[in-house]
Amino acid sequence: MYDDVVDLRDFYASSLGQMARRLLRRRMRQIWPDVRGQNFLGIGYTLPYLRPFREEAARTIALMPATQGIMHWPREGPNVTLLADEGDLPLPDASMDRVLLVHALESTEQLRALMDEIWRVMAGNGRLMVVAPHRRSLWSMRDSTPFGHGQPYSAGQIQRLLRDCRFTPIEQMHALFAPPARSRLLLRSSASFERLGQRWFPQMGGVVMVEAAKQVYATTGRREPARRRLLIPMPRPAPQGIPAGARAMRDTVEG
Repeated sequence: MYDDVVDLRDFYASSLGQMARRLLRRRMRQIWPDVRGQNFLGIGYTLPYLRPFREEAARTIALMPATQGIMHWPREGPNVTLLADEGDLPLPDASMDRVLLVHALESTEQLRALMDEIWRVMAGNGRLMVVAPHRRSLWSMRDSTPFGHGQPYSAGQIQRLLRDCRFTPIEQMHALFAPPARSRLLLRSSASFERLGQRWFPQMGGVVMVEAAKQVYATTGRREPARRRLLIPMPRPAPQGIPAGARAMRDTVEG
């Protein structure tokens, strides 16, 4: 099963996981080529994809679901990861400019609550990128990768979910056209599979990626005032922790 942070880490350390990370990173950067000066939030298991964005963003936070577990990241610097309840994100309203969702949508048991919380913490001009297994792909049918677990989606299903949760879909694309096999020949040919798939079979990728904007004019009735959340950093060398930037931001906005 890939519902544990250790299993996810081990997959991305494998040759197949490294291939998936490389191809998905490339597509993510096509959608978000520049995040300089922005607050960047990853939800789920986003660590394999954060480094290019962290090098540019003003602040980077990685929230990991309590059911998944947590690990310290990055190894060479201050920790940016935080264990969180998906239905109660420990961040101020309208504080994040970019939100990346990977290995979260397909496995959450609090789907609507999670989407409501993402809407709450996103800035008015913010952007959300959802990455989820494509239901009609080989990747979603093979349980040897994390993309073969949980609830897969079609692009249309993700777009309907986003609209229902007060987001406006902007762009969609598919990625991971190479089969999820550990053959060295297939792994070496993954870039060729990606080019051919994007050109001739654009709806057949193993992963659906949808970018969306926040509908700032939408309302669903009276909202409760934002509650103040108490964050307790765990002592090192234990892996748990909260980035100092996130704590300072909360004190500034909510204090």
